Amino acid sequence: MRRTQIVPSVLAADFGNMAEEALNVAGLGASLLHLDVMDGHFVPSITFGASMVEALRKKLTIPLDVHLMVTEPLHLIPDFLKAMGEAEGNIITVHQEACADLAGVLQKIHELQPSVIRGVSIKPGTPVDVLEPFVRETDLVLLMTVEPGAGGQKLIPETLEKIGQVRSLFAEKGKDVLIELDGGVKVSNMHELLDADLLVMGSAVFAAGNPEKTRENFRYCQEKLNELTRT
Repeated sequence: MRRTQIVPSVLAADFGNMAEEALNVAGLGASLLHLDVMDGHFVPSITFGASMVEALRKKLTIPLDVHLMVTEPLHLIPDFLKAMGEAEGNIITVHQEACADLAGVLQKIHELQPSVIRGVSIKPGTPVDVLEPFVRETDLVLLMTVEPGAGGQKLIPETLEKIGQVRSLFAEKGKDVLIELDGGVKVSNMHELLDADLLVMGSAVFAAGNPEKTRENFRYCQEKLNELTRT
């Protein structure tokens, strides 16, 4: 069995105390921090830009997992890669639906920062086979298990079928891949998600404005995951 990891998402955190919130979970053992960047166009919501990522980078030593929910991200890639720094294990993910030239975007990421993990995300309604032309350039597939754009939604069960489909597609091409799930991940459904590598958890972890509750939540989520994956 793969060792599944929890990736706290600051989308559910207190934006006024972002650094403190991030340090809370990092101090409790989170090995990665998920940052949702929304532009108000690809998705209705707007979150933050590269300057926030850079500010968090200065406070944290753990890798950052930057999820770009933006239209045509090519022009933003240089700023975000610079803001993320070069920590081993950094991830930057773009949406297949948002890129007219996905191969060009992935190539640009590699040219600018060869060590970064290149991710491609697809929405619940997008079939896995759209990824086939990009297997060679893709290190991670982020499966949206809700419609992107807002936190607190309920996981769409049918999206979980894509985990096996992605594994098969990449295996046929002789390549391993990381699979990340984003949306509606809770302790109550975690047992169904262990075939994935990374589980993005927002509202299940962060209790905005209550650091002690955030720490309590993260400990609880981690304990339950450990119970499920203990061999």
